[in-house]
Amino acid sequence: MLTGRVGQNPGVLDVIPIPCLEDNYAYLLVDGATGRVGVVDAPEAEPIVAALEERSLRLDAILCTHHHWDHTGANEELAAHYPGLTIAGFAGDRGRVPGQTDFLADGEVFAVGASRAGIVHIPGHTLGAIAYHFAEDGYLFPGDTLFGAGCGRLFEGTPEQMQASLARLRDLPGETRVYFGHEYTAANLAFARKVEPDSDALRQRWERVRAVRTRGAPTCPSTLAEERATNPFLRWDAPAVIAAAQGNGAASAAPAAVFGAIRRWKDRV
Repeated sequence: MLTGRVGQNPGVLDVIPIPCLEDNYAYLLVDGATGRVGVVDAPEAEPIVAALEERSLRLDAILCTHHHWDHTGANEELAAHYPGLTIAGFAGDRGRVPGQTDFLADGEVFAVGASRAGIVHIPGHTLGAIAYHFAEDGYLFPGDTLFGAGCGRLFEGTPEQMQASLARLRDLPGETRVYFGHEYTAANLAFARKVEPDSDALRQRWERVRAVRTRGAPTCPSTLAEERATNPFLRWDAPAVIAAAQGNGAASAAPAAVFGAIRRWKDRV
């Protein structure tokens, strides 16, 4: 079910989650000050176009978090449907993001109308992964780098790169709302409870998420504060996570070693 209502927050960026494929999310971004419209990732065209037409909107930009097909598969179809469409992605992904028109670097700013996103290069899941951080609105779109209670697999990067990337995200304000690329939260929490079986915070989040998913509602957004408390891939300095990592092959308590051991454990289950 689509959520959100255009125009309810003039001058504020509205975020409308759009379920795509089996478990992906695209996110419509509607700038209340200008009416300009972006979408974070474009897995498939039909649900995105339907959401736009339902609200009498025209798409201005696609904000690509990384090159994988399940986040960029509709880029060229949407570009044909909306002539002049901007397709933004990491500069280092030139030739990998279909239809890319804008090539972004770490620390640059990409605007949707009056709303401005800082670009955070977060290699690990892929080498060209980026997050869009709308600091004034308190929104973070990390693609497949950071999930609800989880993180993406390391398809191209190293544990050291991914842990450093997640550290950059973890350092953002706790109230930041996290809009992740897939609906994996329930499965991720099941694994997180293996890592920290005595965590009350995890038990409480599990109960909330189970109720949300029973209603068929999305678990996004979470907050960074919630992720810090319950996401084992951000808790490499928590004693219980260090102990679990060392019980699963971590050679030391160094953050990258702990993260890498937990990630490899997750890959096996």
